[in-house]
Amino acid sequence: MTTTRPLVALRAARLFDGSRLVDDPLIVIGGEHVAVVGTSVPGVAVTDLGDVTILPGLIDPHVHLAFDASPDPVGALAARTPDEVRAAMTEAALASLRCGVTTVRDLGDLGYLSLGLRGNPGLPTILASGPPITTPGGHCHFLGGATENTEAAVRAAVRERSERGCDVVKIMASGGTLTPGSSQHQAQFDVGVLRAAVDEAHKHGLPVTAHAHATDAIAGALAAGVDGMEHASFWSADGVDDRPDLLAEIVARRVAVGATLGLVPVPGVVAPPPVVARLPKILAMLRRLIADGALVVAGTDAGVGPPKPHSPLPTAVPQLMSLGMSTLDALRTVTSVAAGVCGLASRKGRLAPGFDADLVVVGGNPMADPGALRDVRAVYVGGRIVA
Repeated sequence: MTTTRPLVALRAARLFDGSRLVDDPLIVIGGEHVAVVGTSVPGVAVTDLGDVTILPGLIDPHVHLAFDASPDPVGALAARTPDEVRAAMTEAALASLRCGVTTVRDLGDLGYLSLGLRGNPGLPTILASGPPITTPGGHCHFLGGATENTEAAVRAAVRERSERGCDVVKIMASGGTLTPGSSQHQAQFDVGVLRAAVDEAHKHGLPVTAHAHATDAIAGALAAGVDGMEHASFWSADGVDDRPDLLAEIVARRVAVGATLGLVPVPGVVAPPPVVARLPKILAMLRRLIADGALVVAGTDAGVGPPKPHSPLPTAVPQLMSLGMSTLDALRTVTSVAAGVCGLASRKGRLAPGFDADLVVVGGNPMADPGALRDVRAVYVGGRIVA
């Protein structure tokens, strides 16, 4: 027998609805969805939350629930049993909720374990890619996605992910720092192979996002027709390449750029020297993309090291502002824009009738002080308070 959950009406000093800020708002939750915004409902008692701001639950489009944000996340993962990995992933998802992140997109798990967490009560909404498709010995091969650099092999890998029910295909177009023997400045897959992966994924209704640091990998991913790119740092052997032609193509084609933003400073922990040396140019390119109207979201890469716990997304908002976004656009980026990039624009990222009742309540006014996003007072998922 099913029971109808009573309506819940909340009043606050402010509400950000995913697009604009509303003063003295009222929001009514009916079951798992937003029922009404701005209008009282007869017979429903209103709870006044005081000097707080209600926002849509934040959305992080790039996390790794299997990584524990330790100094050696790969070694820590290898030392765990599958049951211990699942328990750690559950705790990572709960930690994200406590930060106001109600939807995460896991872009690289171990053996499809994220798929088993989807829909579990009390957890955020989880989108999952399964193990990223990579070359034998390539970046993150230890997650189980090693695939030969052939069109037939990557098509088979994409079909496997479709059959298992993955939400997105992640392919490692370049190397990365987590994997010894893998180089960020080198492409991993031939362009024709990348194109085959995208073609196969689109046949099955799946978007493709490419891990792409190397300039050749970015060019190849664009030629292949990917839907998104993670990092997009234009990493070369000795610096950062200046490629205005590729930047213009990213903007024109509306390829979603997952900018690696959001971190929590950890005393004694600094970025590796190759990253420090390149960072000013990488940020300058991000600033140029934003100024030119590119589709940019903040993907934290949560889990890959101590400054990237689950989840540092609230700290990405002031970083986006430092790159030229207005406060309003930065808040949109971590809510409604991220929802669109994740394929959830009709359900999440906004507070409007019919949308999922995923809410975060923060103290103060994030429009005046983005640091208010770290003062989480309550989190709702599907209309139920969970944190």
